[in-house]
Amino acid sequence: MLTTHTLFGSQGSGSAAVEIALNMCALPYRAVRASSWEPDSAIAELAAVNPLCQIPTLVLPDGSVMTESAAILIHLGLYYPRSGLLPAVPSARAQVIRGLVFIAANCYAALSINDYPARWTTATTKPAQEKVRQGARAQLHKHWAIFADSFAATPFLSGTQPGALDLLAAVVSKWAGSRAYLQQHRPAFAALLHRIESDARVASVFHQHWPA
Repeated sequence: MLTTHTLFGSQGSGSAAVEIALNMCALPYRAVRASSWEPDSAIAELAAVNPLCQIPTLVLPDGSVMTESAAILIHLGLYYPRSGLLPAVPSARAQVIRGLVFIAANCYAALSINDYPARWTTATTKPAQEKVRQGARAQLHKHWAIFADSFAATPFLSGTQPGALDLLAAVVSKWAGSRAYLQQHRPAFAALLHRIESDARVASVFHQHWPA
């Protein structure tokens, strides 16, 4: 039986959202640097609990394993309702959960193709794989535009303060040119993302992951 949470992650990764969430829940945790692209990290320890070697991976105090950023945030929000990660009002909470799954199913999926295009095509030439990457990035930006049009901020995506959906949106939009696209095509949403990451509880972790 463990006595604390263990979070597997890496700088500039999706583990940033879970770090902030754990802090909002006032939960102590052990941070372990591990990722498939860092051979000097604790990748073997990560593989032992998550064969896909995904980060973030969160090991709970009872030894059970949580993977998938959206699932982790939903679990923490439900188990620690005073954290404010999820709204107390059922209808608002349902929309936040919808938004979390939207990002996981659409934005994260497109990012996976953008980052590893060779996995998604039988083409072996770099030009052909680059076309796959470009298509994935275009689809990613389209999904962010749809997200921005579909989810209202009141004044944040999770309500009166940043919550689970704000954290995931702010983190996942950091990659693959999404912020630049949103600044040009959805400036109000880009401004919202800036407000989220400027919140004191978010800013300290963001500064560690993405130093100015």
